[in-house]
Amino acid sequence: MGDTILEINHLSKNYKDIKAISDLSLKIESQMVYGLLGPNGSGKTTTLGILLGVIRQSKGSFSWFGEGEKDENRKRIGALLETPNFYPYLSAQENLELVAKIKGIDLNPENLDSNSKSIDDVLELVGLTERRKSKFRTFSLGMKQRLAIGAALLGDPQVLVLDEPTNGLDPQGIAEIRDLIIEIGKSGRTIIIASHILDEIEKVCTHCAILRKGELLQTGTISDIIGNQDATLIKLTSNDIKALKTAINQMDKVSIYKEDEGAIIIRTESGTKTSDVNQMFFDKGIVLSALNMFNESLENQFLEIVGKS
Repeated sequence: MGDTILEINHLSKNYKDIKAISDLSLKIESQMVYGLLGPNGSGKTTTLGILLGVIRQSKGSFSWFGEGEKDENRKRIGALLETPNFYPYLSAQENLELVAKIKGIDLNPENLDSNSKSIDDVLELVGLTERRKSKFRTFSLGMKQRLAIGAALLGDPQVLVLDEPTNGLDPQGIAEIRDLIIEIGKSGRTIIIASHILDEIEKVCTHCAILRKGELLQTGTISDIIGNQDATLIKLTSNDIKALKTAINQMDKVSIYKEDEGAIIIRTESGTKTSDVNQMFFDKGIVLSALNMFNESLENQFLEIVGKS
């Protein structure tokens, strides 16, 4: 990671008696794919609206690129906040040409630098080259969303901001958008994604902030939040759970990670095999009725974090 792209300091937004955002502070650095995760009503969209100058905050401040809240900073940001809104009877290429004109983006090949993307480049990136002359009204919802992301990439923005980019899509459309975001992230561009879909954040993002009712509950890398990257987790069941717990407490380098519906999940050294674990307990007179590797997920941790708050 590198320079600070966005710094949010004690940001709050109130709508009369409703606190949409409460004292939110975050720092996002270059090349992060940063997820704002939370259920509907958690303040994700309001936060993005403030950062993009659509909504005015009640308290607090933010700074893009270390330059404060200046309007000109938004020229370095590509954003998709709402459902794609293009002219239905214009083609994909014509719609992108119109977007470029409205944004004041010069797409003359002679004036493009090595980092800037032409409409041809954008259409290829979002997988719509073969449909460039097709009218927008003939596109599926997933194709419309990909075109909208393409429009946000015109002018080679330093940051891409996406609000619920897979909302309403079928499984194929979700997979296409997910793969596209991963591909864009590989270019080194900073991406900020707001979503309530945990699987989307886990598969796409490098970092994540968990929000609920406008408050920040936890932030960090995805692996830090999941919290089991440096260990092996194994799920055990036995007819005598009390004896099983006693045996675990007597073992070195083994600890109870958590209990799960009558089973116990243990945390042990990375690389430990289930056969080794089975033997350890057998040597202590404990017969296991089930023994399986356990992979923690962002969903499990999200539910646990939200449940504790």
